Amino acid sequence: MSSAPLLQPSPTLEYFVEGMDCAGCVRKVEQMVATLPGAAEVRTSFNKQTLELQLDEQQTPRARLEANLKSLGYAPSLRGGQTQLEDAHSQGEAGHAHAHSHTHEAEPGKPWYATGQGKLVMASGVLLALAFAFSFIEPGFSVYGYVAATVLGVWPLLKKSMASARFGDYFSINLLVAVAAIGAVLIGQAAEGAVVVFFFAVGELLEGVAAGKARAGIQALAALAPKTALLLEGDQVREVKADSLRIGQQVQVRPGARVPADGRILSGASSLDDSPITGESVPVDKGVGESVFAGSINQSGVLTVEVERAASDNTIARIIHLVEEAEASKAPTARFIDRFSRAYTPGVVAVAALVALVPPLLFGGEWHTWLYKSLSLLLIGCPCALVLSVPAAITSAVSAGAKRGLLLKGGAALELIGGVKTVAFDKTGTLTAGRPRLTGVVGLNGDETEILRLAAAVESGSDHPLARAIVEEAGRQQLIIPASRDAEALPGQAARATVEGRSLRVASPRHAASLGLLPAPLQRVIETFETQGRTAVVLLDGNQALGVLALRDEPRPEAKAALAELRLMGIRPLMLTGDNARTARAIAFDLGLSESEVQADLLPEDKLRVIAELSRAGGVAMVGDGINDAPALAQADVGIAMGGGTDVALETADAALLRSEVSGIPALVGLSRSAMLNIKQNIAFALGLKLIFLITTLLGYTNLWMAILADTGATALVTANALRLLGWRFKRLEAPQLERQRSASA
Repeated sequence: MSSAPLLQPSPTLEYFVEGMDCAGCVRKVEQMVATLPGAAEVRTSFNKQTLELQLDEQQTPRARLEANLKSLGYAPSLRGGQTQLEDAHSQGEAGHAHAHSHTHEAEPGKPWYATGQGKLVMASGVLLALAFAFSFIEPGFSVYGYVAATVLGVWPLLKKSMASARFGDYFSINLLVAVAAIGAVLIGQAAEGAVVVFFFAVGELLEGVAAGKARAGIQALAALAPKTALLLEGDQVREVKADSLRIGQQVQVRPGARVPADGRILSGASSLDDSPITGESVPVDKGVGESVFAGSINQSGVLTVEVERAASDNTIARIIHLVEEAEASKAPTARFIDRFSRAYTPGVVAVAALVALVPPLLFGGEWHTWLYKSLSLLLIGCPCALVLSVPAAITSAVSAGAKRGLLLKGGAALELIGGVKTVAFDKTGTLTAGRPRLTGVVGLNGDETEILRLAAAVESGSDHPLARAIVEEAGRQQLIIPASRDAEALPGQAARATVEGRSLRVASPRHAASLGLLPAPLQRVIETFETQGRTAVVLLDGNQALGVLALRDEPRPEAKAALAELRLMGIRPLMLTGDNARTARAIAFDLGLSESEVQADLLPEDKLRVIAELSRAGGVAMVGDGINDAPALAQADVGIAMGGGTDVALETADAALLRSEVSGIPALVGLSRSAMLNIKQNIAFALGLKLIFLITTLLGYTNLWMAILADTGATALVTANALRLLGWRFKRLEAPQLERQRSASA
């Protein structure tokens, strides 16, 4: 009996879609794809101008998808292969084998005048100029020039609007402009019809240019990683392509060269300029064992670096991926604008129809006058600028943040960060440097060296900062650390292992006390350590306490100022830690935190509970860097991972700081508030201009070609305003300035 064949997933196709460079374009493409049977996992990006989807070609042939895209006015190019239409053409000429030997890749970086839209604008402009010139020579003949310019501009709009109607978008922007232009010609206003389509074409071209400027920063980031690397093979050095490097290989980085891959320094020491990646303007001294980023500039010594990430997964690639994917997570404001515009455009058509019909039919108005005003209303009602207002600002803000080491995974995160009421920080590795040092050992029987040796054996397999500090101190004292087996971590409680046949645990004092294994002398020692801001752990052998180890993790030098800045911004800082209350209070005092801004003795599940309570009381952001922070990062309204954090924390978080500095948190808040202020300005520009032109049109003060400025002019304003965010820099503000900024973004 034969088994049923396993269903294979549909292949994933990725197209570069020339011309899909605005939010409205993306929406049209998504509406079209939604009508195709067998299309799934659809992802669009106007930043990259790409469409990615899984397509079951048994239900919908690829050629149908490509034809639909072309009917909407876009030119699709399949990444990594030919489109089916090109493929069929090649097969007809050179056979099947040749058809698949060619890889077609579109080049998105065309100058504006080489694009289809650019050529249309220039051709329309020439016809318009000629017609205008003829109006002085032979006025009757100039009408033909205006009609020709109108037809040239309207024809692609009609094709796009008919295609949109086939896919459910019956009131597209293209239809409104086409109807207004044709109506102008029919009522004897050919010159105004020509100017309308010309201005509209210019507006669409401006959108494309703006999107290109926003993309340029990300493309420049991609160019930072060097194309070649010096691969070490024994004593030989060979130049290879950087994207061919594999994890575990070793490369040589000479002074003045860029680091070719994310990795770890095996030998050498140097000063590295990380500014292209993290935004840090001051070069950083690094030595053996420290991490380096692809694209950083080596300024002095020769380094040998072990590759730890492939080119497709290095820091630059991850930044680019985050920025490109950011638009997929729409800001709540963007979702509202989308819903609003879907109802708004049909509403504009209905109002325009009423303006055209009601006054002449019911009040004896002049048909020509009210038809003219109706056509003007169609143009005023175009929602281009409104639809563009949010994504243009979000894209610019996310790009500006990425250039300064502030990574955001979407518009939703960008919008929410500026409105949080509380920022909760994990202590170790976030508010503190995450590099604790062993500062004291006390044994019940006085043998401190033996206690350190055994504790290091238990912690030897752990990556926890406290564990590393114990192992490093044992290494500094040149102790021989015995092997351990059956090692296990109990989060928030203890690490345990079998060492030299003994069942040992390195436990928190609270856990040891809960087991009744903390004698009074050790309890007093622990209390002394904790009041000094030191973290204590207890070494247990079975049911007996052997001694106490004390560690101190110093606060980050910039943390106190950053917390004060958050407070001035109207945000309450809060420290969450699994450490004991006395140690937490001592660290909090150094950071300028009050007792009410510290919660200690928290297990990972306790952090989740606290975050949930804070979220109900108002927006909360959680900042952390470790595996045990991942659940809290996911629970918070906004999760922010510190730069040196684990991959789990970085994947869970909504935002990340490439620099391990708390000062990045106020900067993120400032970026969010600047972006939201920009969005509000954009919406005000878009709606304000429309309102002004609506009133002046109904009163008879504006004509058709001026009415199109309500859309094209607003589009230009919104675009220019959004692009200002590309140059954003966070300014450390004094209290009065912060108050003004908070009021403006409220």
